[in-house]
Amino acid sequence: MSYYIAPRFLDKLAVHITKNFLNIPGVRVPLILGIHGRKGEGKTFQCELAFEKMGIEVTLISGGELESPDAGDPARLIRLRYRETAELIKVRGKMCVLMINDLDAGAGRFDEGTQYTVNTQLVNATLMNIADNPTDVQLPGSYDSNPIRRVPIIVTGNDFSTLYAPLIRDGRMEKFYWEPNRDDKVGIVGGIFAEDGLSKREIEQLVDTFPKQSIDFFSALRSRIYDEQIRDFIHQVGFERISLRVVNSVEAPPEFKKPDFSLAHLIESGNLVLGEQQRVDNSQLVDEYNRLNRGRGYQTAPPPEVQVIQPVNNSSHKRETSNTHLSLETQEQIRQILSQGHKITFEHVDARRFRTGSWQSCGTLHIDAESDAISTLEACLVDYEGEYVRLVGIDPKGKRRVVETIIQRPNGKN
Repeated sequence: MSYYIAPRFLDKLAVHITKNFLNIPGVRVPLILGIHGRKGEGKTFQCELAFEKMGIEVTLISGGELESPDAGDPARLIRLRYRETAELIKVRGKMCVLMINDLDAGAGRFDEGTQYTVNTQLVNATLMNIADNPTDVQLPGSYDSNPIRRVPIIVTGNDFSTLYAPLIRDGRMEKFYWEPNRDDKVGIVGGIFAEDGLSKREIEQLVDTFPKQSIDFFSALRSRIYDEQIRDFIHQVGFERISLRVVNSVEAPPEFKKPDFSLAHLIESGNLVLGEQQRVDNSQLVDEYNRLNRGRGYQTAPPPEVQVIQPVNNSSHKRETSNTHLSLETQEQIRQILSQGHKITFEHVDARRFRTGSWQSCGTLHIDAESDAISTLEACLVDYEGEYVRLVGIDPKGKRRVVETIIQRPNGKN
């Protein structure tokens, strides 16, 4: 297929890589290019197309390799592959880069439920050290005084605000937010359906019919068109024999004729895919499954766009009688936090781990309703009687903690 490379994307990538191979006096060039944006917009695939066009060899690291049961392994892996890529530049005599896919998934911290391990710290520190000293990257237990070639690093991710802030500062990482515009989408989708006989006008109509969908939606749509023929093939062979027919068969591989790629059929199939997306968004089954943990009085919070939060007035607001055994101060603090648009969670720790600050979640995260918070806290106090229990207020926009208050102490009353 003649895949489309977005000009903005190719320009940004080419300038960053080339600049890292040039010696410009008095100019400090960031070693890392961070490409971030919405899921499914083809960040990695656009990189692959650009690398192929420029004749660049790539050493890949997945975000899933940035954690290990052995502390220090992921950091050593980054240093090792960086040095291997530097040697590749020397041997091949051409541009080579180190690429880390989904860096935020492997080294980011999304909320208080995400574990921040020694490996997470070491990965961030290693990338910072390499960015500061790109020609002096050593392996643990050995030292080579000879400088190595500078290797540009390309990282992709969805949300770089989850990464350690000093890593993504401008001197170390150059950021590029990738959000394809309509022309980019038309070009990319046109490349996906290049062999299917759709005109440019039909491609534009397809993109305009689903304007909020990412690039992978259209790729999945093309794959779905073949489902009808594959279903007929399975019924023809039989469910009992399909495995023997497809895997290690002496017969020729099955052939499928070109399906119906008319615009009307694509839109019909696209609406089916879109309907499944909306069912996932609207079902909110996690709320249903967590009702037992929240108490029988649980009610789903209204959607954010219609939820009205009234300010709390301590002097004139009349409180309703509550049958909870929580103190009035604790109930008031919960109301105050929620009234400011924040969310609540609860954590516990025993006396031994209290000294090291090893708090653990009580199980329910990001509570946004007063009844949920009270019932969850009551259950937490019962389940972890004899331990420290604290209330945590979270700012969902800034993704930071705004309140940490100990509600229960082992030798005291809540």
